[in-house]
Amino acid sequence: MNQNQKETLLSVSCLTVHFYTDRGVVKALDRAELNVSRGEVVGLIGESGCGKTTLARSVLRVLPPGGRIIDGTVLFTGKDLLKVKENDLNTSVRGKAITLIPQDPFNSFNPVFPVGTQIKDIMKWKGNAQDGKEIREKRILEMLEQVQIPSPRDQLKKYPHQFSGGQRQRFMIAMALLPGPSLVIADEPTTALDVTVEAQILQLMASLVLGRGISVLFITHDLGVASQICERVVVMYAGQDMEDAPADSLFSNPRHPYTRELLESLPNPEGSIKDIPGEVPSLVRPPEGCRFHPRCSQATDHCSRQRPEKAAVAADHWVRCFHPVG
Repeated sequence: MNQNQKETLLSVSCLTVHFYTDRGVVKALDRAELNVSRGEVVGLIGESGCGKTTLARSVLRVLPPGGRIIDGTVLFTGKDLLKVKENDLNTSVRGKAITLIPQDPFNSFNPVFPVGTQIKDIMKWKGNAQDGKEIREKRILEMLEQVQIPSPRDQLKKYPHQFSGGQRQRFMIAMALLPGPSLVIADEPTTALDVTVEAQILQLMASLVLGRGISVLFITHDLGVASQICERVVVMYAGQDMEDAPADSLFSNPRHPYTRELLESLPNPEGSIKDIPGEVPSLVRPPEGCRFHPRCSQATDHCSRQRPEKAAVAADHWVRCFHPVG
């Protein structure tokens, strides 16, 4: 289905985020944009430190100390979450309408309580208020069976350290889906897992999430993972969104110079690797205009003075570039 025919669930526009540190003001996001339609899996990719997690945290307004949203809008079901009262955000959005699958499932659990206690607490505070204790427990057991946790009633009595990384991530997927969210933010959910378990978790997420029509914002630096699970991909560099396209179009015909360099930097069949020239800029003193221009072979003086607007180069394919390639 064409993206324009889908209803937009999440629309991030002109999002600017700064972090106030001893080194100075880190300009982490520079008017970033992102859209997620209902039932769509959108990948947010880029190198470490490019602003992927900051963008996701800004949606829920859970930035670390020193972080401040300077400007922008975050429309979720048409309502600007940046203007919603904190209490309303906690009651109806965080952990309910929007849930999170974290990168490290071990640190996301409290080590001193059984996993069952923690999952039941989630359902008590974020589940359907009309559901009684028996209904909630029934739903928990059904969900754990769906994420392939064997003998779930017995497993609920155990502590987090008694499970493998893959099992803990299955619990986190269950906890993210149990409140019945419209949007799941998956922040590098397979990074801590080995390749075999990673494949299993990706397959599980795809079957469970897509089968329910839930939207997913899938954050990853792994281009291979993004190509497997994402319908559309947004590429970020140094706090700016650079390219936004259907996954097949982006991987077969990248149009932004940075995206092309990023894909060409992957190991080839001969085992060689091509580096992207130059260095990632400091976000305390980022370049003016397009932040990639100091490393870009296509750059002109114009690129150093003005940040490009988002422009269509093909159907559902946009870039922020004065000189798109291809």
